[in-house]
Amino acid sequence: MTYQEKLSAIRAKMMAVGIDAYIIPSSDPHMSEYVPDRYKCIQFASGFTGSAGTLVITQKFAGLWADFRYFEQANQQLEGSGYELVKLKVQHTPEYIGWLDEQLPARSIVAFDYQLMSMVLGEEIKQALSVKQFAIQDLDLLTEIWENRPALPNDLATLLPEEDCGQDFKSKLVDLRLEMQKAKTDIHVISSLDDLAWLFNIRGNDVSYNPVVLCYALITADEVALYINDGKLSPDDLNLLAERGGTIKHYQNISADIQGLANCTILLDGKRTCYKFLTQLSSTVRIIKETNPVVFLKSIKNEIEIKNTRAAMVSDGIALTRFFKWLEENIGKIEITELSASQKVKEFRELGKTFAGISFASIAGYGPHAALPHYCPDEKSNLELLPKGLFLLDSGGHYFYGTTDITRTVPLGETTEEEKMDYTLVLSAMIFGSAAKFPKGTRGYQIDGICRQQLWQQGINYGHGTGHGVGYYLNVHEGPQNIGPSNAAVAVDPGMITSIEPGIYRPGRHGVRIENLVLTVPAETTYFGEFLQFETVTLAYIDTSIVVAEWLLPEQINWLNAYNQMVYERLKPGLSEDEALWLAGKCKAI
Repeated sequence: MTYQEKLSAIRAKMMAVGIDAYIIPSSDPHMSEYVPDRYKCIQFASGFTGSAGTLVITQKFAGLWADFRYFEQANQQLEGSGYELVKLKVQHTPEYIGWLDEQLPARSIVAFDYQLMSMVLGEEIKQALSVKQFAIQDLDLLTEIWENRPALPNDLATLLPEEDCGQDFKSKLVDLRLEMQKAKTDIHVISSLDDLAWLFNIRGNDVSYNPVVLCYALITADEVALYINDGKLSPDDLNLLAERGGTIKHYQNISADIQGLANCTILLDGKRTCYKFLTQLSSTVRIIKETNPVVFLKSIKNEIEIKNTRAAMVSDGIALTRFFKWLEENIGKIEITELSASQKVKEFRELGKTFAGISFASIAGYGPHAALPHYCPDEKSNLELLPKGLFLLDSGGHYFYGTTDITRTVPLGETTEEEKMDYTLVLSAMIFGSAAKFPKGTRGYQIDGICRQQLWQQGINYGHGTGHGVGYYLNVHEGPQNIGPSNAAVAVDPGMITSIEPGIYRPGRHGVRIENLVLTVPAETTYFGEFLQFETVTLAYIDTSIVVAEWLLPEQINWLNAYNQMVYERLKPGLSEDEALWLAGKCKAI
């Protein structure tokens, strides 16, 4: 079926059951950022492959609501599909709800699959549309028209050695139950896969780029049940989990057990739990809607996690050194494209003995493509890299044990004065953030302003956040902390690993982004209180050949020289003599 034929089939089913509008979100029952093939519903229906967006279908209009990261990609992929791009004015905002309210008459019926919508969003849709007495329905219109819809993945999951996790399952469970007591709740249901992976010290291969396992957990003061499909754990791991105090139930049984709850208090995370669970609860159940406590517990890395992450950074830095050396020595001599460069950096990572997979699809943008913050090349868009201009590579890997995420922008030859200036300004912003010292309790939006200040002085800004949390051999995007303009009430606490990645994007010309991961550590305690700072853990040289030194403060130049020297010293033991000599030249002080 073509995308237009699929759209016609969806509309026919809508008409048959009396539905006025149908919503298809980009999620799965666990509210994941990346989803298994079975839940790539937007891609199936429209051809759009971006990781964020929402389809809304009526009899007269079909649109994809997406943010600025995907404007160009969506315009290309939606061509001839029957869908139009609707550009979001504010990122992560369900603006389609207001559109539905304006476009549809009173008492209209809006449907969506309750499993694929978060509690928060489901409630917002219901409340916002209630003024005109809209009704909402739980409906899956895709399965019947989706021939050979992929089954749920059945790859084997594994329990990690607890000595490599720094905290065993029983100890984590004690911490979680303490938080449940504080919240005055009897039961906690966890759906978010990275939280479950951390809690149970389990990893898998069920979702692209994220080493997680499809499962749920129901936890009380004295029992813990893990809902997972048969065959996902080996007999040895099943026995080990039983020894740790866990009970195994079938993945599909979670709904029945939720429906069976009565006369109790349950803690549900509205952003990380599907709306269907909320609708299945008995009226005798009191609901506490708070962030899953594991989100906070997981974000503070313990000593073993930090130690292993440092080792992962060495492996990653060696791979990147080899890649950029290869790129410099071959640009203009052999054909190198955005796609082949992405593949090559993966190959260099795969040479590492502890490599466990890439942590996200590489963003490899040359020239004007670098001005698209979340651009991923495909066969249609793939540009050849030429010995001029800037190349941006945002990539990462998973290792036993640790997760990396790094962006470097490098000159491939002659560059313009504007490119040099933008590169220097972005570098300055990254250094300002990395070198910041701040009072304990400081939130991400405060650090965001520190990073952006020099760009603002030049009348420049960027539309994405400055940083996000990163997991421990887990999701590359992890909360609860972030560094961005939104007023998130979360402090950047000691033990958190966060990215710092400012950028400048000039559509049609070029883009610059430089990203390191930093660990929050104590700085000093003074009369005025406790202060924190960042320790940079990413290990990859920062190119200095196009830096406009007079645009940097002396202390920034000192930071840059010290950082590159640290990179050289940490990576040299793992490099050949030729590689080390090349890196020494790149790390030479300016």
